[in-house]
Amino acid sequence: MLKIIIFSLIFSYSLLAKEIHPASTFYSIGYVNVFVVNKDKLYAGNNMGTVDIFDIQTQKIINQIVLPPLVTQREKLIPQNIISVDYLNGKILIVSIGKNSYRNVWIYQNNELKQIVDESKKLSIKKALYINDDRILFGTFGSEIILHDTSERYNIYKSHVTQSTMGGIVLSDDKTKMIMSYESGEVKLIDVSSSNVQKTHSSQNVDNIYDVAYNNGIIITAGQDRRVAVYRDGEKDYHLKSNFPVYAVGLSPSAETGAYSSGDEQNIQIFNTKTKALKDILIGHTSRLTQIWFSNEKELYSIGNRHEIFHWRLD
Repeated sequence: MLKIIIFSLIFSYSLLAKEIHPASTFYSIGYVNVFVVNKDKLYAGNNMGTVDIFDIQTQKIINQIVLPPLVTQREKLIPQNIISVDYLNGKILIVSIGKNSYRNVWIYQNNELKQIVDESKKLSIKKALYINDDRILFGTFGSEIILHDTSERYNIYKSHVTQSTMGGIVLSDDKTKMIMSYESGEVKLIDVSSSNVQKTHSSQNVDNIYDVAYNNGIIITAGQDRRVAVYRDGEKDYHLKSNFPVYAVGLSPSAETGAYSSGDEQNIQIFNTKTKALKDILIGHTSRLTQIWFSNEKELYSIGNRHEIFHWRLD
C-alpha cells in the first residue's frame, strides 16, 4: 500500500512539474558577474569594465557605464572586473577589482562617475549595498562589515563579525537588517545600525554557504554541502538535499517560492518553502549559476558567468 501511495505522489508530481525555458534573454558585452533590476531597467556589471543598462521591455542596451581601464606594469590597458552593483534613487553603486586585487568603489549619478574608495584603502570588498542616500554597507571577504557615510566621508563603524570567510550578504526590504552567510555553515542576522548580531542559525549547513536569500522572515542558503537550508521565524528549520553543490538561491517577495541551482547541469529548481514540494525546473544555463533574483511571485532573473541574463516566467 505504501509503495502505491509513493508511486501516486511521484506520478502526480511528474504531471504538475514542468521544464521551463527562458522567456527572454539579455546579452551583455562581457561575462556578467552581478545585476540589479529597478522598475523598467536592468543594470549588469561584467568583466569588461562596464555596467550595461538594459531596457526590460526590449532587452536592448540603452546606456553603458564604462570604468577607466587599469594600467599594468607593462603599460597594457585591461578592463576592471565589476563584482558588485546596487541602485538607489538614480544612483548606481559599483565595486571593481583593482590591479593589486584591492577594491575600487564608484558612484554613478547624473552621467557622472565618481570614485569614493580606491585601492589605497586595501579593502577586499565582496559586496556594497545602499542603506539610504548617504549610507553604504560594505561586506568584505574577511567578514568585516563597514557602514560608510558618503556625505561626511567617514566610517560609522567597522566591525569584524567572525573569523570565518563571508559567503553571501543581503538586506531586508526595510534595510534595517543584514543577513550574512559564512564558510563555517553559519548564517547571522545582524542589525544594520549597530552591527550587533541578533540571531545565529547553524543547524542545517555543515560547510561553506555560497549564497543566501531573505524575504518575509524566511532565510534560504546555498551550500557546498549540497544542502538548501530553510530558516523560518517561528517554524522548524529544515534543509533540502541536492545531488550537487548549490551555488545560488532566490526567494519570491512573499518567500513562499524558493529557487536554487540544481545539478551539474546548473538548472534552477523551484520549490515551495512551506510544503517543501519541488516544482518546475528552469533549463537554459550552461555554467555555474551566480545569482537568482525574483522581481515578483511569477518572474525571476538569473546569471551564470556568461554573457546572458535570463528572464523566466512561472505558470
